[in-house]
Amino acid sequence: MRNKSLSDAYDSEVSLTHTKGCSCESCQVAIHPQAYSQALENQAEKNSGLSVGQDAKTPSFASADDMMDRAIENTIVRALFNQDDNSRRRFMRAIGGGTLAAALSSVLPLGAIKAAAKEQGGPLEKKKLSVGFVPITCATPIIMAHPMGFYAKHGLEVDVIKTAGWAVARDKSLAGEYDASHMLTPMPLAMSLGVGSTAKPFIMPAIENINGQAIVLHVDHKDKRDPKQWKGFKFGVPFEFSMHNFLLRYYLAEHGIDPDKDVQIRVVPPPEMVANLRAGNLDGYLSPDPFNQRAVWEKVGFIHTLTKEIWDGHPCCAFACSKEFALTNPNTYGALLKSIVEATHFSSSADNRKDIAAAIAPANYLNQPVQVIEQVLLGRYADGLGEVKNEPNRIDFDPFPWHSMAVWILTQMKRWGYIKGDMDYQGIAREVYLAADCEKVMKELGYVVPTSTNKNYFIMGKEFDVTKPEEYINSFAIRRS
Repeated sequence: MRNKSLSDAYDSEVSLTHTKGCSCESCQVAIHPQAYSQALENQAEKNSGLSVGQDAKTPSFASADDMMDRAIENTIVRALFNQDDNSRRRFMRAIGGGTLAAALSSVLPLGAIKAAAKEQGGPLEKKKLSVGFVPITCATPIIMAHPMGFYAKHGLEVDVIKTAGWAVARDKSLAGEYDASHMLTPMPLAMSLGVGSTAKPFIMPAIENINGQAIVLHVDHKDKRDPKQWKGFKFGVPFEFSMHNFLLRYYLAEHGIDPDKDVQIRVVPPPEMVANLRAGNLDGYLSPDPFNQRAVWEKVGFIHTLTKEIWDGHPCCAFACSKEFALTNPNTYGALLKSIVEATHFSSSADNRKDIAAAIAPANYLNQPVQVIEQVLLGRYADGLGEVKNEPNRIDFDPFPWHSMAVWILTQMKRWGYIKGDMDYQGIAREVYLAADCEKVMKELGYVVPTSTNKNYFIMGKEFDVTKPEEYINSFAIRRS
C-alpha cells in the first residue's frame, strides 16, 4: 500500500484514502510526529537497498527532515478538509495545489510548526543564539545557514556575529558571550587542555571544511619558488593553534627550513593578511581564503601552492561550543548541530556553490566580491602567475570529526613544544571531537557515516600511523620535543 502520509497533499490526482483514526504506520507517523524516528527506522529496514524513507511506491526524499516536512504538511491539509479526500481533490482541481500552498503559508507559520514537530526530547531550551564567525570561506556552512534558512528550519533564531580574529573568538567563547562559534580545529583541543588560555572543556562535534587554504608569496618573490630560498622570510598565520601554523611548519621542515630559526612566523588576523603583504610586513602567508585569492585579485601576491598539495583532505575549521552549553541545552545543541551538519552537506555540492557565494558575499558576512568567492568555492581561479587553474576540490565540506585528525594535531602540538609529557591521544580525541554526536545527526539526515573514527594519512608522501603517535613525532629531524 502506498504511504499516504508521504504523498503530495496538493496533488489532485493523488488519493489519500486513509480515514481518521487509521492505525497504520504511515498515518501514525503523520499524526504522532514524536514517533517519526522509530517509524523511519522501521521503514528503512523494510526497504533495504532504497533511499531513506523510500519504498517501491513512495516518493524519495533528499533527507529525513524533508520526509518529515511532507508528513506534517500532509497532516495539515488532511485536517483542513476534515479528512474528506474527495472534497480535497475537488478543491485542488478547482483552484490548484500551488494556490492552496501559498494561502496556507500566508496564514500559518509552517516553518515553526515543522521545527516544533521535529523537536525530540522536549522543546528547545534556548532559541535565540549568538554564534561567532571569522569572515573566511572555511566558515561557509556556519554563515550560509543564516541567509539560506538552515537555522530557522530547526526552530532557531541565530545571530551570526562577525569576529575580527581567533583570539577574540576564543575569549568570547570562554566568557560565554558566544553560545557556539566557528573555530580552527586545533582550538577546542588547546582550550580543553588549557594551552594558551584558561582550561575549559570544549567540544567539537563537526568539522566545517577540508582543504581550502594556500601558501601565498609576495609578487616580488616569483623567482623564489624553492622553499630552500626562504631563509629570513616573514610569514603570517591566522593563529598559533591553527592548521595553518602546523601545515606551514610541516611544509618548511620537510624542505629543511627550521620554522623557529630560519624564518619568522607571525600571527596576523585573516582580514589583515593582504594589507600586510602589500606593505612588505610579510613575505608570504599560509592563510584561509578568500584572502589568498584576494591577494591575486589585488595583484600583490601569487598562490605558491594549495594546502591540498601538502595533505589532501586535511581539516581546517569547525563548529564548536563549550561542554557546559551542550549539557545545559541538549535540545538546542542538537538542533544547532543538525543545522550545521545539514548546511555542511549542502555546501559540499558543487551545484549549490554559486548560490552560496552570492549569499555569503555581502558586507555583514565576508564583505568580498562575489567573483573572488566563486573562484575559491568553484575551484576555477587565477593563480597570479599567469595561469587559470581548475581544482574542483580546492575546498570541500565534510562534517565528520575524525579522531585521527585530532591525534595528528596533538602530535604537531607536541612536536613544536606547545604541549609536553605523556598524553592519552585517543582519550583526548574522543573527549573533544564528538564523532558519535555527528554520526547520530548524519544518520538522522540520511547521510553516509564512516565505519570507523580513525584512519591513516599521507602528508607530503609520509604516512601518519594513528596507532603510533610518539614514533611519528620522533621520526622528524626538525622538532622541539
